[in-house]
Amino acid sequence: MRPGPRNLITDLAGLRLGNAHDANLRSGVTVLTADRPFTAAVNVMGGAPGTRETDLLAPDRLVQQVDALVLSGGSAFGLDACSGVADGLRAQGRGFAVGDQRVPIVPGAILFDLLNGGAKDWDRNPYSALGRAALAAATDTPALGSAGAGYGALTGRWKGGLGSASAILASGHMVGAVVAVNALGSATVGDGPHFWAAPWEMGDEFGGKGPAPNHDPGHEPPPMKRMGEATTIAIVATDAVLTQAECRRLATAAQDGMARALVPSHTLLDGDLVFAASTGARPLSDPVADSFALGHAAACCLARAIARAVYLADPMPGDRQPAYKTRFTSG
Repeated sequence: MRPGPRNLITDLAGLRLGNAHDANLRSGVTVLTADRPFTAAVNVMGGAPGTRETDLLAPDRLVQQVDALVLSGGSAFGLDACSGVADGLRAQGRGFAVGDQRVPIVPGAILFDLLNGGAKDWDRNPYSALGRAALAAATDTPALGSAGAGYGALTGRWKGGLGSASAILASGHMVGAVVAVNALGSATVGDGPHFWAAPWEMGDEFGGKGPAPNHDPGHEPPPMKRMGEATTIAIVATDAVLTQAECRRLATAAQDGMARALVPSHTLLDGDLVFAASTGARPLSDPVADSFALGHAAACCLARAIARAVYLADPMPGDRQPAYKTRFTSG
């Protein structure tokens, strides 16, 4: 397994990722879309999720494919980002055909960033416009770190952010991940430079510092944020041909990557969630062996993407937490 050419989820042919943020609001939106509808599913393991249209992603539902997936800040207000994305897709003539109408299928999930110091005193919900802007900005070379849904994110110790990673398997299949990290837990071991995800790092994509030389496995970290301020939301994608049920299994396997990279994770106070997507470009040659490898790769990619999100976050005036790079990567 090796990284894709850009080490981004957009290494998968046909996928594009768009970001939009508002510096005054200190929040933003990230949109994953593709040239054509793609199969998707979801797995939720956090105790406080916020979602839109995720019921559509069950294998027994009428609609089996989506036009976009949305990650947003803003708590429940951020779910309106999906409306803006749907408006933009409808203007492009995209969506599920119902008679002479097109209904874009746009599931989404949100994180809580309402108490991060940004101006939240709006008269009109800003997230619909941010969603449409993120769709319009979709590209195969998106920004990471303090961008999109990760723009105002915080974690248990460091500023959070938006991260991505990819992997090419021996079978030729590709897997990628994108994640907005706003976790109750921490991506690093204590207050040192070592990431929990270090054993899965490829090259020096998040500093190359390796695993922590020692840590207390019995340590019980106290919550560093208040109730309701957390959540890590992610998308993993593959070019393998997968059914909706198989995508759900991929999302489930990817949750292991979240547990490897954030301690603690999946708490009652987090809304941790993973979408999984299949572009269906490459058939499985061995359904059992390939599915096994895809699940492992999805977990590894997500762990790496989480560490990259924190590693790449930029310091900004008014920060309520330090950026990792300010302490450990400035020259």
